[in-house]
This record gives sequence, structure tokens and C-alpha cells, in this order.
Amino acid sequence: MTSKYIFFLILGVDVLILLLQTQQISISVNEASILYGNFSVLQFLVQLSLKIFGQNDLALRLVMIIFHLLSVILMYELSKEYIKSQRNQLWFLLIFVFLPGVVSAALIVNSAGMVIFGLLLYLFLRKRLSQACLNGVLLSYAFVDIGFAYLFLGLSVYYISSKKYKQFSYMIGLYLLTSFFYGFDAGGYPTGHFLDVIGVYSAIFTPIIFIYLFYALYRVYITSKIDELWYISTTALALSLVLSFRQRVPVEHFAPYLIIALPIAAQLFIHSYRVRLKIYRTGYRIVFIVSLSFLILNTLVVFFNKELYSYIDNPKQHFAYKMDVAKALATQLKAKGINCVSTDTDMQLRLKFYKIDKCRENILHKVDLDTKEKTNVTVRYKNKTLYKANVTNINNI
Repeated sequence: MTSKYIFFLILGVDVLILLLQTQQISISVNEASILYGNFSVLQFLVQLSLKIFGQNDLALRLVMIIFHLLSVILMYELSKEYIKSQRNQLWFLLIFVFLPGVVSAALIVNSAGMVIFGLLLYLFLRKRLSQACLNGVLLSYAFVDIGFAYLFLGLSVYYISSKKYKQFSYMIGLYLLTSFFYGFDAGGYPTGHFLDVIGVYSAIFTPIIFIYLFYALYRVYITSKIDELWYISTTALALSLVLSFRQRVPVEHFAPYLIIALPIAAQLFIHSYRVRLKIYRTGYRIVFIVSLSFLILNTLVVFFNKELYSYIDNPKQHFAYKMDVAKALATQLKAKGINCVSTDTDMQLRLKFYKIDKCRENILHKVDLDTKEKTNVTVRYKNKTLYKANVTNINNI
């Protein structure tokens, strides 16, 4: 009973923090592109949320928070297959919700949060539905997002290894269908981005957890205790690393596959800890404490990121700068009675969400932060200037 209370406490605090955080960030260019660009399932869900709850930041991110909430529940259920102790399951869940990549997927409107949920849902259903029903679920995934293409590849490797040739053919067919439906970009000149991909993975998991996750997948392989989840995760990781040698890799499509592999790493860590005598467990305790401390620190930095502006000379170097300014800028423009402007494409798209339309009467021209000239609009945070611009009414010229 106590475990259930702790589980719901973790869930409740997590969602509460995310709901509060939605008011601290603006819509980014990528999010605006999803919202106003080509049709997608994610776009449909977000627009439905905006239609029901109104055009505001909470409604914009509510779909992602719901995906996150369901993913936490499904991950907790999945962890029971790999971790027997309820206490360890709760510690694992705490680490999961603190992961920088999971926090980002819960707040930022992109496909990562939806793919994480879809993968965990499949893993939850795979032992509860018949193969025919599972095939129907997977077929629906083919039309949801390109990110699920790597699920089909992972399953095809799993089925060919299990000598299930009929299912292998079906998975290859789904992969080809998804690739045809969404396209697959492998053009351009070969350029190396291997270290970039490693760096992004390290940022998503923190370096210690990423290294151990990589080690865990390798260790499970050499012990021949590989299962369906291992095939799905390892195939995506290997493919992302191979592709990174010749092109820039959309890590947001691959990272969910490593996130769902966390129960494998947790199982190996707990097993390695328990088979050792107490006097030899100190190193494992230190690794766990350090990892959890880094996760908590990273989460606090994400939630209180605006405080960092006071310590950065150039605000544009702030990791969350692309998700700031727009809402504050729109508020200032409305306060001046300006409800439409003409400005650069990126900001124009972002301002559209805050009901600042495009028009020819008012020209919004961004100026350099170092300029000494007086400007019409200035966005500041704790006396730190983040954005400067002039608004010119061409009717007065």
C-alpha cells in the first residue's frame, strides 16, 4: 500500500511541476512549424487541445504532458518485468522522470514524447494481445510518425533471429510502408556527426547513465540473455551511430529507443549490486548517488533556467533561449495596441500563436543587443536584456 502512495506522489508532483513550467516558456520555431506546418497526427492532437482549452501555453503542451503521464505509468509496469523489488521499482521510476530527455519530451511539442508512449504501449500490449491484434496496432503506428520506422527494423531483426520469417516479412513491409509514406533522407554529401550524436545522447541521459546504458546493452549481448526489448533498443542505437558517420542524425527519433531500454540497465545494476558482498558495494552506491544527484541538478537547471541569464554574457548562448522571448514580446506589443506586425519568418510564426498577425502597417525590426540606440521594444529578465527591436508604423512615414 505504501508503494502505491509513493507512486502516486511521484506522479502527482511530476505533473504539477510540468503544468507550472508550461507558463515559463514560449512556443519555439520548431513547435510553431509543427502546429502550422504540414499535417501530422501530433499536429491534429495539439490543435484539438487548443480548440477545446483555448489558445494558450498550457493547452499547447497538454498533449505532451498526457503522453508523459501515460508513459510513466507504462514504464512502471514494464519495470516489473525486470525489477522484482517494489522499492527498487520506485527508485527506478524516480530516475526515469528526472531524465533530461524525458523532462524535455514532456514539455516540448515534438514527436519524441509521442514515440516514447507508443513504444511503451507496444511493450505493454505485446504479452496481453494476440499476434494478429499486435500486427494491427503496429500497422496503425506506420501512419502516426516516422519515428516508429525503427521499431519495425528492431522487430524485424528480432523475428529473423527467432526464425519467425512470416513476422519478419511483415515488419519489413511496415518499415518500407513508413519510409514511403514519410520519406527517408539519406542525400547530400557525407559528413561526420558521430561525436555530436554521442554528445546529444549524453545530454539526454547524463554521461554516467548513457555510458552505463551502453555497457548494459553490450553486457546483456555477451551473456546471451537478449530479449525483444534488447533488439528494439540496440538496433536503433546501432543504426543512429552508423548513420552519424555520414549525415546529421535526428536524435529525437532514436533517443526514445534508448529510454525504453532503461529497465535492462536497472536490472543489470541491481543484479551486480546484490551478488557482491556488502564491503564491495560502496562503489555502486556512489555511482547511484552521483547519478541521481546529477539528474536532480539537471532537472532543477531546466526548471529554473531563466536564472542562468544573469551569469551569461550573450543570452543567445542560453540553452533555452529559443523557447523564450516570443510570449513576452507579444505581451509588450499588445500593451502598445499593436496586434499585427511584419518581421522575420521565425518570429512571425511564433507570434502567430500569441495572436499577433502579419500585416504591412507595422514593421518589427530586430536590432543587435549591443546597440546603444533607443528601441521601442525590449524584453528583459532580471535586468538582463534578451531581445531588442524597433516597431515602425509605415503610415507615419
